[in-house]
Amino acid sequence: MTHRQPVFGQGASSPCGKDNCRRSSLPLGSIFLLPIMFIPKTYTVESVTSGHPDKVCDQISDASLDACFRDDPTSRVAVEAFGGHGHLVIGGEVTSKATVDYAELARNLYKNIGYDDALIIDVHVAQQSPDISQGVDTGGAGDQGIMYGYATDETPEYLPRGIVLVHKLTKGLEDLRKNGVASWLKPDGKAQVTMQDDKLTTILVSTEHNESVTQDEIRKTIGEKLITPLGVDLDSIELFVNPTGKFVVGGFEADTGLTGRKIMVDTYGGLIQHGGGCFSGKDPTKVDRSAAYMCRFVAKNIVANKLANTCFVSVAYAIGHAEPLMVYASDETGRDLSAIAKEKFDFRPQAIIERLDLRRPIYLQTAVYGHFGKQGLPWEEIIAL
Repeated sequence: MTHRQPVFGQGASSPCGKDNCRRSSLPLGSIFLLPIMFIPKTYTVESVTSGHPDKVCDQISDASLDACFRDDPTSRVAVEAFGGHGHLVIGGEVTSKATVDYAELARNLYKNIGYDDALIIDVHVAQQSPDISQGVDTGGAGDQGIMYGYATDETPEYLPRGIVLVHKLTKGLEDLRKNGVASWLKPDGKAQVTMQDDKLTTILVSTEHNESVTQDEIRKTIGEKLITPLGVDLDSIELFVNPTGKFVVGGFEADTGLTGRKIMVDTYGGLIQHGGGCFSGKDPTKVDRSAAYMCRFVAKNIVANKLANTCFVSVAYAIGHAEPLMVYASDETGRDLSAIAKEKFDFRPQAIIERLDLRRPIYLQTAVYGHFGKQGLPWEEIIAL
């Protein structure tokens, strides 16, 4: 995480008003930001399964985007979903030559995830506002905003160890269910891991299950079939499994879901900043998505090329403008790498789309278990700098 400590020049207003506040020989009234790269020594991160209500909605949104791109790579798409208690609403703005049955797409996806209850589906999809499109048509950003990217050499995935592990836990839950190893598992579930001084200390797994299975069997299976194969010594950690004692009712039956409500799960677990814009359901003219992918691409390649052990990248845009308002990069010591980022990479929205080849139906796979650290995605490619 980048924390920037303001340094007040001589004569400038001091934040504490005391003589022992930090002072320098900077010009009167000037404020500079000294970046300090920081991932806490103790942190907790989480992940959720594909059957979590919010992730069901993310998948519906990205499946809608993919469906448009299959028939029309120039599609402009912003689709969101809200579901719960037998109902699903799909809404948004789409400009595309593709013809998509959003309700049928959602029903099939819902079934493939593992649910068999009926849904009443309402679809409200309109065309993109011409006020927005006139700025995007000329290569400008589809919205204002700030995006962030991060990479570390801590793991082969160039992500912190805790994030890699927690996604393996939730993906492992789905694999155990779909492979028939634990037929009593149901689609909804989540996990947390806590790291302290680079050591794994706690794992929490909550998983939806059939009424017939006992909590002892659930705990035994989670330990032996899910956690131990990941190289974790169960005696060295504190393990929580379904801490309420029961998780029979899940999915839309138990809770509502909404596109974009798991943005920390999607990115870096809250360990670095997030601009607030979600990814799912948005075509790459929306810089919320494409510029965040570019920031990851830049950060990962700076680290992969051994220019830093960790790298933080941020960029900001104004709607309708191609040139970013800001590009900033630094390493774990706070060393400014912005010049490298600007020299080696083009952050204009159309250049990002072309460099990463983003007008393709590749997005459904990103809607679960994180957008980063997966092989085969264009923003995960390593290039020579």
